[in-house]
Amino acid sequence: METTQDIALPSGYRVADVVAFHGRDAEGLAEQVGPDGLRKGVLLDGVPTLLDIRFNDDVARCRIAFDAPSVTPALDALARDALLNVLGLRIDPAAFAASAHDDPVLGPILARQPGLRIVQSATVFEALTWAIIGQQINLTFAIALRRTLIKLAGRPHSSGLWCYPEAPDVARLALEDLTSRKFSGAKAETVLRVARMAVDGSLALDRSRDAAEVSQELLAIKGIGPWTVNYVLLRGYGYTDCSLEGDVAVRTALHNLTGSAQRPTLAEAQRLLARYAPHRTMAAAYLWASLAEKAATNGT
Repeated sequence: METTQDIALPSGYRVADVVAFHGRDAEGLAEQVGPDGLRKGVLLDGVPTLLDIRFNDDVARCRIAFDAPSVTPALDALARDALLNVLGLRIDPAAFAASAHDDPVLGPILARQPGLRIVQSATVFEALTWAIIGQQINLTFAIALRRTLIKLAGRPHSSGLWCYPEAPDVARLALEDLTSRKFSGAKAETVLRVARMAVDGSLALDRSRDAAEVSQELLAIKGIGPWTVNYVLLRGYGYTDCSLEGDVAVRTALHNLTGSAQRPTLAEAQRLLARYAPHRTMAAAYLWASLAEKAATNGT
């Protein structure tokens, strides 16, 4: 069954950023991108779902194809929620832009790149598992492991695109399913642990929850540290004030932009980022963007 939704896009919406985020897997297993849109497969309440988004001027024309004979209001709401995440419409960057346009560190890059947004994973569970998978390994290897998880626990949509799994799908896997396919033992254990906790209710992936409560709950889980928590708060929950002093790229960008003799420590980065509260999520986005600008300038 199919439904359609037209979602209004704000002035200056950066389609290329959204397409780039969802197009990181060159094999296109669960996401396929093009200059005018993207297609993403995701399991929603156990239903293989295709999000087909076409960008048309100031509107995202969205076709949602469910591999189900009917669509409940709850399933329709999950699809709408996923679309807002995929399109990066959860966090409005206007408040940060207003507060930081004269900032000596981020003001110049903000002026060069207005309208930057935080694009999110379709679901909190996707963001959480991706954060665990990506811990302390390079992006290419992380994408390969993510692809493995999708093939093991996801399901193909009738369109042929694979769907990112939900917690029950991952919870059914055995440790050897992952470790025999290049997952480290610790990474595999953590992925399975959070999936099983989500299934038994000891971990609630509810987007409406308080950020401090979510942080405390996640930090209590073996294998999850502050960086993973902040990434999940940002890419999964869409919280506006995530401080990512533990992110190496954030600290490298602060080093470059402040002209300091060396990369700031965690404590120094935390202090530098505090000036951007309650908009530290957008501050991180612009710090990441500054590295991309530097790479482009250097021709890398």
